[in-house]
Amino acid sequence: MSLLCTNIEKRFGSNRALAGANLFVRTGSIHALLGENGAGKSTLNNIVSGALQADSGTIEIDGRAARFSSPLEAAAAGVGVVHQHFLLAEALTVAENIALGMRCSTFGLRFDSKKAETAVAQLAERTGLHVDPRARVADLPVGLRQRVEILKSLSRGAKILLLDEPTAVLAPAEIERLFVTLRNLRDEGRTIVIVTHKLDEVFALASDVTVLRKGATVCESTISNITPGELAHAMIGQDPPRLINEVQSPLIDLKTSAPVVLELRGLRVARTLNVAELIVRAGEVVGVAGVEGNGQDELAGAIAGTLEQPHSIETLKLGRVDLRTLSISERSHAGIATIPSDRHREGLVLEMSLSENLNLRTPVERSVACMSLLDSAAMNSKTKELLLSYGAFPSDPMLPAGALSGGNQQKAIAARELSCEPKLILACNPTRGLDVGAAAEIQNRLLVAARERNAAVLLISADLDEVLALSNRIFALYRGTLIAIGARGVSRDAVGRAMVGAT
Repeated sequence: MSLLCTNIEKRFGSNRALAGANLFVRTGSIHALLGENGAGKSTLNNIVSGALQADSGTIEIDGRAARFSSPLEAAAAGVGVVHQHFLLAEALTVAENIALGMRCSTFGLRFDSKKAETAVAQLAERTGLHVDPRARVADLPVGLRQRVEILKSLSRGAKILLLDEPTAVLAPAEIERLFVTLRNLRDEGRTIVIVTHKLDEVFALASDVTVLRKGATVCESTISNITPGELAHAMIGQDPPRLINEVQSPLIDLKTSAPVVLELRGLRVARTLNVAELIVRAGEVVGVAGVEGNGQDELAGAIAGTLEQPHSIETLKLGRVDLRTLSISERSHAGIATIPSDRHREGLVLEMSLSENLNLRTPVERSVACMSLLDSAAMNSKTKELLLSYGAFPSDPMLPAGALSGGNQQKAIAARELSCEPKLILACNPTRGLDVGAAAEIQNRLLVAARERNAAVLLISADLDEVLALSNRIFALYRGTLIAIGARGVSRDAVGRAMVGAT
């Protein structure tokens, strides 16, 4: 199936999300959809998939006009979506998840689990997306959960697949397997649109590319006729900032005994995590690479104070301060800034305004309070300044945080946390969903914080390239075990193998 979107317009109040966007995707091709945060990529995908309706413009599938009032209508027409945040019921099995939302007649009026498991097994075998139909989704690693999402779309007859940041949480080996799967689906005649910020993946996988900027299409090209630099320029309207290099961010010489900022020993979380020791010194970035679900959330939660599971810690210090008995807010005031992995659940209160969200860390400081009453004007002024400094759009302090795109929400969190001059920056997937310019800007700020303010940075990321580029020392986390890899310069293959336990 081919897909043609012409002059698509969409407004949310005063915010013009799409301003005449065009997209043409050839049948049986892999097409990359790029753009900076807030460019309209997700909005366009949501319109194509029936989750939103356009204010104006047309959509054609195989030359026939299409306008979907719901995702069910889009699915019936052959459009499937694999979201960045998987929409799976973790308590159910793979077969049960795939059966959800399908017509009763498909697997019997009373749901025949054996029939469903057989159908899923046959589909998995046919597509090469091997996964146990009887496995509970909660027990699956992230790579297999993604397979379930793709199988769910294929089981509904999807001929056009829209994938949003499909490699964001995958290890290198899993990314390669996903690419093989997508190429196989393309060769079967399926049409694939992939939204990503990783330009190397675009050139490895796609045949064509479309770039949106401020809601409008600014570039349409075949991959063979464009360079990575030209694509990056098209996305943000200028050359992106460069990442601070090794000369500008020298390695910490541990023999000089730089002060220890974070000291963690004897962390144990039942069946999930067992960390003997983790030390982060002033002025260094310590990177922890790993596929999601291997203990990253528990490690970050133990340090930030958000871990609810039963656990024990022999030592947890920020400098000389014992953190073990401190609350989340007390740890924050002690000097820990956190960019959480889940921006919706832990980073923002989506219903609250940006002004309220960006002043959550220090709501009673003098700059935003007067006689214990919040000074709205001061809060709004501070918020707008922070949003503008990090390029978050729109920068209206009164907008609810949920009105921003995912990437702009991430910028807002980084602006709040990195502006407080913390002693320790706990950064979990800090650039997930960010365009190349915004990602480089935040990465540079992380390094600047460590170098100029003598802060410590603990970077926990599923993005291997990010860990390799930023870290002075590198660890991998696999099934709750922290594996020391080495200093900057260690091979990508060594870290990638450790991430999947192949070392």
